[in-house]
Amino acid sequence: MTTILFLIIAYLLGSIPSGLWIGKYFFHKNLRDFGSGNTGSTNTFRVLGKKAGIAVFAIDMLKGTIATALPIMFGLHTFSPALFGLCAIFGHTFSIFDHFHGGKGVATSLGMILGYNPKFMIFVVIIFLVMVYLTSMVSMSSIVSGIIAFLATLIFPALHFIFTNYDWLFTFVILFITCFIICKHRDNIARIRNKTENIFNFGLNITHQKHNI
Repeated sequence: MTTILFLIIAYLLGSIPSGLWIGKYFFHKNLRDFGSGNTGSTNTFRVLGKKAGIAVFAIDMLKGTIATALPIMFGLHTFSPALFGLCAIFGHTFSIFDHFHGGKGVATSLGMILGYNPKFMIFVVIIFLVMVYLTSMVSMSSIVSGIIAFLATLIFPALHFIFTNYDWLFTFVILFITCFIICKHRDNIARIRNKTENIFNFGLNITHQKHNI
């Protein structure tokens, strides 16, 4: 019963729609009416600016970290902490406070990894930043980082690098998150193929997209 209670709490934590609330209460804008219509940190950067984008990213990431840390803080060892982080990711993308809409789960997923293994989070961040520099795109960087993170959970434990043993539930969670991120970025993938994806005015833009933001 305690485990179920904490899984629900993790979901509710993830459901906090930080981008939507910050936009409404501080900028009097509904993010769903601007840009991509997404309430995550990327659209917040585009619509509300850097300070709001950083704040939303930090809050969304923290949601995943706190949710993952819940079983550790309260001594619950029934399931891998990653399962609680996954509930927060579900909450972020299907928020009960936003008519079961939400963001794409990237920042909250990163927060889950931070709560589970900070060293692995650093590895994923490095991959993400390298991809941002190469592609100038958050969307492709998120997808590639997810794929590499999943492969790393299969390879690193065998090499005793970062992980000392396998946690198959964590591996499954990373695989699920990666597939979920790819699914949530279907429109972005279509734009990448058409060379019309939004890019930052930074990096090499190796795929030659044409839409700066």
